[in-house]
Amino acid sequence: MEKADNSPLEIDGPEWFNGGMIRNATIIGNGGMGSVCAMLLCENGIGTTMWGHEAAELGKIAAAGENVLFLPGYPLPESLGYETDDAKAMAAAELLVSAVPCQFMRGVWERLKPYVPAGVPIVSITKGIENSTLLRPTQIVAEILGDTHPLATLSGPNIADEIAGGLPASATVACKDADLAKQIQQVFNTPSFRVYTNDDCVGVELAGAMKNVIAIAAGIIDGIGAGDNAKAALITRGLAEIQRLGVALGAREKTFTGLSGLGDLFTTCVSPKGRNRGFGERIGKGMSVDEAIGATQSVVEGVPTCGGIVELAKKHAVEMPITESVYSIIQKQKTVKEAIADLMTRELKAE
Repeated sequence: MEKADNSPLEIDGPEWFNGGMIRNATIIGNGGMGSVCAMLLCENGIGTTMWGHEAAELGKIAAAGENVLFLPGYPLPESLGYETDDAKAMAAAELLVSAVPCQFMRGVWERLKPYVPAGVPIVSITKGIENSTLLRPTQIVAEILGDTHPLATLSGPNIADEIAGGLPASATVACKDADLAKQIQQVFNTPSFRVYTNDDCVGVELAGAMKNVIAIAAGIIDGIGAGDNAKAALITRGLAEIQRLGVALGAREKTFTGLSGLGDLFTTCVSPKGRNRGFGERIGKGMSVDEAIGATQSVVEGVPTCGGIVELAKKHAVEMPITESVYSIIQKQKTVKEAIADLMTRELKAE
């Protein structure tokens, strides 16, 4: 379990540390970012296996040599292994990468629990909040596996196909264990993917979850053609909301102006490739919520996350008007026009 301040436990002893070298890793999940992580690890000579929940889906990826559904057009490394047998996938792993959408994490990790090697470190690349518990991804893993696994999170402004295409990008690995953070930094860092370390796992995870909700709002702005002035204001005030809740939950304020905060927020709000922004744009152009979800191949994390963030904000008495407006649109309580009118007519105040 975790400390009272909700930060991951520090694990005493270097049980996971094999002479200073992580040699083998398993990716839990076969989505776009899971595939990107596999590419980065293989590039650095890490023996990497991709585990998939569905044998047929993973088989298609293995046969095609690329992730035809979530990352088409980018060949996966020939050295990458594929495995749906839980025990075999875990057998040699010295690092596990959790790349499962947040609302599905609990079921996956409960299934894998009997096979997870003792003390193996786990790095999460998932962005979201579990609605039923309001837990962050690393908290979900800790609740299921106990306090015997060092936990970290890797996050940043990372559009999957840009990284797969070799375009320059950066990310932050957050962990209370400085040695583990450096190890993860080393195994993921490449000439085109620069990784920084941070010890604020709470802030990095919350920033990654909350930015998806603001990105939905940014997409709505694009969809209705409200202009760049409105979008700039939205991103700025959205960051203020993210920062307020993060600090209330024990995160450092500085984290939200870094790569995993402002950097990720900016990318998600402006990139035409972002699922959450694209979902919001479809709503802004007149689609219903159900139609907009149906038009998106991958999971739109901001949709389920939105409810969890609203609950956390209420629990900690934090004002989040943009997030609440997005939630009201998703829940069909308000139209886009009504939500924008409510935001623009709020009581005037100092910035």
